[in-house]
Amino acid sequence: MSGPLTERRQTILKLVIQEFVDTATPVASETLVRKYRLPVSPATVRNDMAALEELGFLTHPHTSGGRIPTDAGYRFFVENLMERTSLSPAEQRMIRHQFYQVRGELDQWVQLACAVLARTAHNASVATAPRAEQLRFKSLELIAIHETMVLAVMVFHSGIVKQQTLPIEPGRTPEDLRRAAGIVSDLLADTTLSRAEELAATATLNGVPLSDFERGLVDLVVRAMQAFEEQAQEQIYSDGLLEMLSQPEFLPASGRDDAERAIERMRRTLEILKSGRGLSPLIPQALASGGVQVIIGGEHGEDAMRDYSVILARYGVEGAIAGVLGVIGPTRMAYPRSISTVRYIASLMSNLLAELYNVNARPSEVETDPQDDQHA
Repeated sequence: MSGPLTERRQTILKLVIQEFVDTATPVASETLVRKYRLPVSPATVRNDMAALEELGFLTHPHTSGGRIPTDAGYRFFVENLMERTSLSPAEQRMIRHQFYQVRGELDQWVQLACAVLARTAHNASVATAPRAEQLRFKSLELIAIHETMVLAVMVFHSGIVKQQTLPIEPGRTPEDLRRAAGIVSDLLADTTLSRAEELAATATLNGVPLSDFERGLVDLVVRAMQAFEEQAQEQIYSDGLLEMLSQPEFLPASGRDDAERAIERMRRTLEILKSGRGLSPLIPQALASGGVQVIIGGEHGEDAMRDYSVILARYGVEGAIAGVLGVIGPTRMAYPRSISTVRYIASLMSNLLAELYNVNARPSEVETDPQDDQHA
């Protein structure tokens, strides 16, 4: 019988995880007693470690008498044993300084967030560019650039602008273009993609059918919104591949079989970061959730992600614009530092976006207690 998860066993589980994260080698009872000066014998600790193994929190490789954490052990640690930590004031100042050097450059912010996350958490990082939580159309302007060609300028809420040229029949006057653009702007004002698609299907304004030219402009706006949604879902930035591959899990120990396994892990990691496979389904969940999301090993739906943990947080301004950022690494991860890094940079990005867009809304909430952090 494994017995209850007593306070001493929780302490031993916490120490096993800390030691394994630090050393990447199975942890023996003698090591815990000696290093942490435990007031019990190695035999007592071995019995407690055996009980923790029966409970599913620890396991041991066949080649070693020491134990290592399981996914369930990491989960219990994150939810119950992990101490909340913060980046040092010096680290926070350094990170803030880097971001304010590129103030107002949104693309650079996203790339910088990835670089800082990877360097600080010592693992790979991922981020999506912030986008309107629901893209809403604002207005359309048509600018004649030739008697048979116009530039359509489509403006969306939160400052997004799309431009596209399109052919027109000769003889259309500037007044014709202004009137058509006004009709489309009135019809689609403040609409989301789904509503714009519905209005495009009816093609009427106040009961009056649209002209062929006006219907073409409505279709143009709908296609632009569709393209934006598809692009936003697919674009995942990443950094820190070398940081992640320097972890012991990706280094061959000895022998051809170990080398081949290490190469296969590297190949899988490259595929995950390049294609977003396994990561893409997590983005909508993080966007819809508060706090920091921690997904450990086998909790992933994708079998290819079973050896990885992902820590994600939403950033942005509530009701206006949002993105996701986080880190990915082996399940043997320094969870307190990784979570605090993700939380801090998400909070910083939220504040920067609130200033950039001058939005009178509070930044997305990411400064939560550890017990508020969730898993998908």
